[in-house]
Parts: sequence; structure tokens; C-alpha cells
Amino acid sequence: MNTINIEDTVLYEDKYILVCQKPAGFPVQSKRLGTLDMECALRNYLAKKGQEPYVAVIHRLDQPVQGVLVFAKDKESAAKLSKQMQQGKFEKTYLAYTQGHTDKKQETLIYELEKDGRTNTSKVVAKKTANSKRAELSYKVLKETEEGSLLEVSLKTGRHHQIRVQLAHAGLPIFGDAKYNAKCTKEDANHGVSLCAYKLSFLHPAKGKKMEFQVMPVGNFPIV
Repeated sequence: MNTINIEDTVLYEDKYILVCQKPAGFPVQSKRLGTLDMECALRNYLAKKGQEPYVAVIHRLDQPVQGVLVFAKDKESAAKLSKQMQQGKFEKTYLAYTQGHTDKKQETLIYELEKDGRTNTSKVVAKKTANSKRAELSYKVLKETEEGSLLEVSLKTGRHHQIRVQLAHAGLPIFGDAKYNAKCTKEDANHGVSLCAYKLSFLHPAKGKKMEFQVMPVGNFPIV
């Protein structure tokens, strides 16, 4: 995806924050010169409205993953939201359409994950190492199809490619994930990774009230 209409992604905006629905295939931030990302697109959006083009990234989604993100519009809001993130006060819930089925309709997965910066991948390691980090998530099965299972996933930690790696290791690789699903076909990959950050809640940095957002995923998800 090369271009988006950034106005269409905005779910909520006030003088402190912007909440958006990031499309799949669009980066939150990019180091590549000339590559448009959510951060730059939102800065341009604010500048066109005559506002200070300050956009602080608080949390991220992998480029192939879609879903809800909050950005701060000033430094004080950014600091408060970042502190909430560090304290685990953000509630992030995902929908994942996985290949295969499981007898466990609800489970918590705890693994040690090790990131390989050269290949931009992560893997599960049997024992804790100097470079590994503890990763924890919980899932429950919402629906089953002939091909797979629709899971609701709650993150307890925020590791690199965490959901994709942990579910694949548990025998539930995500449809369309060419990086971690060995069974992924070219056709599946063309549909995109079937992973969506569909719920997000946090405390408003200025008002202190709980903010909750929910979106419907787009693409290969068995949603009725």
C-alpha cells in the first residue's frame, strides 16, 4: 500500500490525541527515505488544518498488521501515555485468524523470545538467554471454520512480532503470514496477515477518563 487517505483512518481527535485505524501494509514509522508512514501522514494532516504538526508515536503495529493506534499531539500527552504503556495500563486486544484447530478453547502462552536484528524476525528459545525476553499472551477461541480458528488475543507483554511468533510456535500460525507460517500460500499472503488490533483502551492523558475504541477488521477474517 503506497498511499492512503489519512482522514479516513481517524477514529477520534482532540487537542491532545489522535486515534487511528492503521491499514494493513502501511508502516507506523519508516526509516526509508521517501516512504510515507502513519507518522508523516498525520503530521501533514495536522499541518493542512493549520495545527502544530507534532505527532508522537506511543506504540506500534507491525507493517502487515491492521488496527487501532493512539498518537499524542503534544509532549506532555506523549509522556503521560508512554508512562501508561510502561505500567501496563494500555489494554490491547487482537483478532487473529489462525490455520488449524486446538482442543484448548482458552490458553495462556508464556515463552522466551529472541530477536534477530539481521533478519528482522523473532523466535522462541527453550531457555532464557542474555538476549531473550519473556513474552506472555492469552487467547480464547471465538469461532472455528473448516480451515482454521478465529482467536481473541490479549497481550500481557509487547515483544517483537510476539503474537505471530507465539501462535505459530503453539501450532496456530496466522493466515497470510509468510514470515512465520510455513503453510502460507502465495494467495494467502496476497490477502495480508489476518491479525488486527481491534480493541484499545487507555486513560486520556489530560482528562483522566477511560477511552475505549473498537474496529472491525478488513480482509481474511471469518466475521459474521
